[in-house]
Amino acid sequence: MNDSLIDQLSSVMNASADSSSVVELPEEAPFDAEQRQWLNGLLTGINAIAAAAAKGAMEDAPGTPLTVLYGSQSGNCEVLSKDLKKFAATQGFEAEIIELDDITPADLATISHAVILCSTFGEGEPPDNAKHFYTALMADDAPQLPASLSFSVCGLGDSSYTHFNRAAQDIYSRMVELGATPCLEWVCCDVAFEDDYAAWKEAVFQTEVFASAAGAAASPSATESEPEPKFSKNTPFIATLIDTHNLSGQESAKRVNHIEISLAGGGEDMAYQVGDALGVWPMNCATEVSEILAAGGFTGKELIEQKSGRATLRVLLQTKLDIHTVNAKALATWGIDASPEEYQVIDVLSRLKPTLDAQTFADGLRVLQPRLYSIASSPNKHPGEVHLTVGEVHYELHSKKRKGVASTWFGERLAAGASLGVYVQPSAHFHITQNDSAPVIMIGPGTGIAPFRAFLEEREVRAAGGQNWLFFGDQHEAQDYLYQEEIQAWQESGLLTNLSLAWSRDTAQKVYVQTLIKQRGQEFYEWLQSGAYIYICGDASRMAADVDAAIRDVIGEHGGMDETGVQDYMDKLSAEHRYQRDVY
Repeated sequence: MNDSLIDQLSSVMNASADSSSVVELPEEAPFDAEQRQWLNGLLTGINAIAAAAAKGAMEDAPGTPLTVLYGSQSGNCEVLSKDLKKFAATQGFEAEIIELDDITPADLATISHAVILCSTFGEGEPPDNAKHFYTALMADDAPQLPASLSFSVCGLGDSSYTHFNRAAQDIYSRMVELGATPCLEWVCCDVAFEDDYAAWKEAVFQTEVFASAAGAAASPSATESEPEPKFSKNTPFIATLIDTHNLSGQESAKRVNHIEISLAGGGEDMAYQVGDALGVWPMNCATEVSEILAAGGFTGKELIEQKSGRATLRVLLQTKLDIHTVNAKALATWGIDASPEEYQVIDVLSRLKPTLDAQTFADGLRVLQPRLYSIASSPNKHPGEVHLTVGEVHYELHSKKRKGVASTWFGERLAAGASLGVYVQPSAHFHITQNDSAPVIMIGPGTGIAPFRAFLEEREVRAAGGQNWLFFGDQHEAQDYLYQEEIQAWQESGLLTNLSLAWSRDTAQKVYVQTLIKQRGQEFYEWLQSGAYIYICGDASRMAADVDAAIRDVIGEHGGMDETGVQDYMDKLSAEHRYQRDVY
């Protein structure tokens, strides 16, 4: 075969270099029709085999290792870590997801590429599943990190809190201080985190260090990942309110409502476990919206441009925008030099009286966010339903009565039969043990009783033989004993082995749940020694901190341990998932 013919064949093959191409020799090739047909088939087959082999080599080539670390209290960072893993696969990285507390600062020295997602809650605290890592990283004896560790940090927080995104910022700053190399400045996301997170995610893999290290990129369909939930924060299920009734006494200083919601039609896509939370999309109070419009000199008919399209100002204030929170970004947008901690939106408009056009006013408001509530029912006892325990929020600021958005929406404005958007927020770290013979200690004053009503219903349905001890309390027994009849029935049936009730205003000396933990310290410690699981639900900054301190005191006193021994004991409880908290 002469060189000219070889060149023609090579040219034909190169021009048909994908598996879907059919090879056809040119008419001027020195073959008759039968030979040309036979050679076309042969060369097409060879081309297909070569292309398939090349594609297979690409698919088999591993992506560059990437470590996705997360700390999550309510579950958002955990959800984003899974999204990040899937996206990383399309960028040439093979990601491994690890909770922050499952790694030590020393372990970071073995990693070349890491991305960290961490939320902040309470008074600038890291999530429960990031506390040990955070403490070790901040310690004076934390190990130096190699410059070869390239990382980025994305924080989730709430700008209405003083220590906005502090945990993520601390992790970023400390890792830089210890020698690691950031590929990007850290990113702080507010409650409406989706856009900022998406921009950060794209930017990380476009950095020179990540782009140059990328391996073979997989197609999204080829990556193994969990199926996307049908209903989520941005695609809620439309449920129906069955009933709302008040649990508090007539003379109570509080009003706590029991909420029952039908999930009919949701099927497995709205399945939940005890310990999970329910996300609820609320609507603002129409009266408050009218007050804001009047204070700002707006008619409510002004057309406002939003990313999702146009809508009138009144509709947006009613359904889409946060009409209470004022943060630094809002004041900057409105051109106001003041402290955001001192004001709500109505205060800015009525006291400071800025001259704002409707678009600028709307641009400064945060997006209304769903509320997460601990689920107060077992799906096995109430199939097709979900129950909540919601305390109405009422308070005064600047001599004006204020109220919570979602809590009073349930209690004052949402009638039985009404529709509402909801979704299940799974909890990875707050579920009743599957060991039905294990003892369980539940500590939840006030509305913190919610998940423990669900736990006890679940243990009852499962006929679990393990002992149960409930610590509950509030201000007055006669007015604030939530679910009293159910709790007393469980006590009479023997489901509740121990019931410790703390009423802080019924006696001269205030009694709290942590008071009772110490009073029954010997028995409490014996339960722990017999394998008991501890569950805590409620306020993070005060109650949960005081309860934690009381438990440590009990372990130290009745276990004969010093501070180091107590910490080791608590670490062991956490490692065995026998110390779990649902705090906010």
